[in-house]
Amino acid sequence: MLNESDDKIFLTGATGFVGQQLSQYLDEHNFQLKILCRTPSASSSKNTEIVKVELENIDSWSQYLDGCSVIIHLAARVHVMNDTSKNPLEDFRKVNTHATLNLASQAAEAGVKRFIFLSSIKVSGEETQLNRPFKSSHKPKPVDPYAISKYEAEEGLKNLSEQTGMEVVIIRPPLIYGPGVKANFLSMIKWLSKGLPLPFGAINNKRSMVGLTNLLDLIITCINHPKAANQTFLVSDDRDISTTELLVLIGNALNKKTRLLAIPGKYIYLFASSIGKKSLAHRLCGSLQVDIEHTKKTLNWKPPVTMESELVKTIEKFRKVQK
Repeated sequence: MLNESDDKIFLTGATGFVGQQLSQYLDEHNFQLKILCRTPSASSSKNTEIVKVELENIDSWSQYLDGCSVIIHLAARVHVMNDTSKNPLEDFRKVNTHATLNLASQAAEAGVKRFIFLSSIKVSGEETQLNRPFKSSHKPKPVDPYAISKYEAEEGLKNLSEQTGMEVVIIRPPLIYGPGVKANFLSMIKWLSKGLPLPFGAINNKRSMVGLTNLLDLIITCINHPKAANQTFLVSDDRDISTTELLVLIGNALNKKTRLLAIPGKYIYLFASSIGKKSLAHRLCGSLQVDIEHTKKTLNWKPPVTMESELVKTIEKFRKVQK
């Protein structure tokens, strides 16, 4: 990761999974930082100023952007599995599209030189054919409301950059894991920690993931790398694995023997569909691969840590929380 920078950074989403670790790193390495958060859980320091407001409720950003040269925009309405909203697309757009573009537009007026936007691989599409990964040059194919709202934000940011000259950097991560991870990844850790037998011993898919350390390293690289301007970057650990292989790696990090039943994926699909969990079966049995050659070549960058080392850190955190 890069060290101290003269850039004053405005960070949104500082209390989220990625934002907490990113704000801590930037503060510890003496970046001048202003963070936006809706809860009082973040603490200030000599390098960090806190702004406690809600992203979608701000009309004027001028008082908050003074002196900031880089914005790292992580705040978002995240993808939810069982959305009960009457109009989910408009709810996602309110935060992920409209609030993002309002912030970016005023940032350009305030003289911010670079806007780093954390998007999602779902903008590229929901899944890939085996060994035919998404590339940054591929035409986006967003499907669900969350992905559409992120795609519309990306397009709006590109147009704004053309009109104003403010540099835009777009990063599309796949599944992010690391210390403090939640949702389905945490569920897998819990299952394996209990020694439960799982029906995923014969899954021959390939999925890309990105460890939190590697994602943070890329974001920090993009703060002032001259070749990052106006680029879209895909990111991963640069290693694609099957669900079966992932469960074995997690088991190794837990020092637990994995008990995986060799049930073909087609039967898992059928069962999951019968109980209304078809989308979960797609994530467990389908493929989603990303090609990060453009990212590596453009930035002369490579993931600094291995999947195994990030999983060890993830399990260490899991055990601390369980105590």
